[in-house]
Amino acid sequence: MATSTKPVLHGYFRSSCSWRVRIALALKGIDYDQNNVNLVKDGGQQVTDQYKKINPMQQVPTLTIDDMTLSQSLAIIQYIEETRPGPHLLPPDLKKRAQVRMICDIIASGIQPLQNLYVIKKIGAEKDSWAHHFIQRGFEALEPILKQTAGMYSVGDEISMADICLVPQVYNAERFKVDICQFPTIKRLNQTLLKIEAFKVSHPSCQPDTPAAMQA
Repeated sequence: MATSTKPVLHGYFRSSCSWRVRIALALKGIDYDQNNVNLVKDGGQQVTDQYKKINPMQQVPTLTIDDMTLSQSLAIIQYIEETRPGPHLLPPDLKKRAQVRMICDIIASGIQPLQNLYVIKKIGAEKDSWAHHFIQRGFEALEPILKQTAGMYSVGDEISMADICLVPQVYNAERFKVDICQFPTIKRLNQTLLKIEAFKVSHPSCQPDTPAAMQA
């Protein structure tokens, strides 16, 4: 269902949800343009009336593709999976597919929303300890699950949406001083995945809006 118009990703270099979509686009070999939405400058460009017309939730990412606009990273990734050729991001085996979706939901519903920018700004002075607590709690649940499902990657030996969700969340964990060494399976998977080109080029240190001091 490819069209002649290049997709446009509205995102932020350090947004883990934006990074998920960048990884998926890179894995699928999809060329796209980026519109940078600075989540902190001038109170956040996501809260402007202009951006609200694009994404009423005033969040990133948003992807304009195939003459429509999609928000929510997992919905975007699943659309890419269902409409573009390239490596499968969901395994054909139904049991493994369910495991991938479970891992994605643990991260995307059970961990990341509790430490995203909007939430921790509301927490105030305790924001770092709040974020640390919920990432730690989530990883304590995720580690034994991944120990059972993982092969080379999070579910078996093929890269999947689970890996796409995992790596950005580990990046967030390290930002909030969670000791990843407590979670040997998560640590191993993250180290393996970060060696893959799609994860490298989509990394927050390599984006057009990355501050110079943070560039790789």
